[in-house]
Amino acid sequence: MKAALFSPCTYAGPTAPSGWPTPVTVYSSDLSRQTFETAIEHSRLADQVGFDWITVAEHHFGPFCMTPNPMVLAGALTQVVKRAKIALLGADIPILNPVRVAEEFAMLDLLSGGRLVAGMLRGTPNEYITYNVNPRESRRRFEEALQLIRMAWTEPEPFGWQGRYWQYKTVSIWPRPIQQPHPPIYMSGSSPESGEFAAKNRIGLGFAVTTLALATKASSHYRSQAALVGWTPRPDDIIYRVPFHVAASDDQAMEDLAAAAAASSRSFSLALSQGAEAAIAEAGYYGRDDAQRGRVAAAFSGGIRGRIENAQLLLGAPQTVIGQIRRIHAEVGAGVLDLVPALGGDKAIASIEQFGTRILPAVRELGA
Repeated sequence: MKAALFSPCTYAGPTAPSGWPTPVTVYSSDLSRQTFETAIEHSRLADQVGFDWITVAEHHFGPFCMTPNPMVLAGALTQVVKRAKIALLGADIPILNPVRVAEEFAMLDLLSGGRLVAGMLRGTPNEYITYNVNPRESRRRFEEALQLIRMAWTEPEPFGWQGRYWQYKTVSIWPRPIQQPHPPIYMSGSSPESGEFAAKNRIGLGFAVTTLALATKASSHYRSQAALVGWTPRPDDIIYRVPFHVAASDDQAMEDLAAAAAASSRSFSLALSQGAEAAIAEAGYYGRDDAQRGRVAAAFSGGIRGRIENAQLLLGAPQTVIGQIRRIHAEVGAGVLDLVPALGGDKAIASIEQFGTRILPAVRELGA
């Protein structure tokens, strides 16, 4: 089993008490710079202690993830992260220029020496406002963009493209990806339609802001659809994103989280670890199914122990967390954990170190 560190570049200071889009009335350039410096240092540390991937993602108009262009951050990480793969999970391709995405990903694969993981996402429903794209077109736009990106990576001769949403007289990207025929591709896959598309096109699947039961059902559907078209997904084809915090003991981990909750009114980053996911899920930020969103939001409202039971949080001493990971692997079949630090500051650094040195070696054999 592999581990990825996702540092969402969550704003380091307090924010206006508002939803999305978030006003910038209390924005600080100094705190924003500190946010990115922390994300880069966390990534450097994770690379040093054995994490397999460093991940970045695209979001807009809000402080919980300040990477509207994750390719820029990924470019910086190619000069800092020397061993781990750099995973963009991902670019929201229905609202972007697909040829530009193909070019930027190819550059990143070259700069990283062939270590790019290419996440292609539809994006969350509200973010179609960002570039004034109709969210009802998102699935069709996603499928066309992905086909075009793959062709741009693999077609040796210049070609034209006359699609429903994009038209180009000629495409011939330079540079080319190092990985052949192209970097590994992943997409978000909680809905049945996404699982079917991923299986049909031999694409990896990722789960986030979900529950163990929902992810288990979705991964089973993905595997059954893959079998229908003649292939078997490997554990590495399934990513499971989850917040984590590791401490010397279970009691200490709970105390750390309780202290963060008490301070959450002063810091957006701490508030995120305690409950913003529920608001995001309930608002339709993730997932297309109203009933599923309701189940996810309800699960997030079940307190810390409920979140641990639903595999929405890894928390405790190393041996406790190892047991929680084994359960995720056994039920979902995930081969890559995409881990989000639940706390900031020194607690985050200690947690990353503990995970890399004491937990990761113990779960390496899972899925081998």
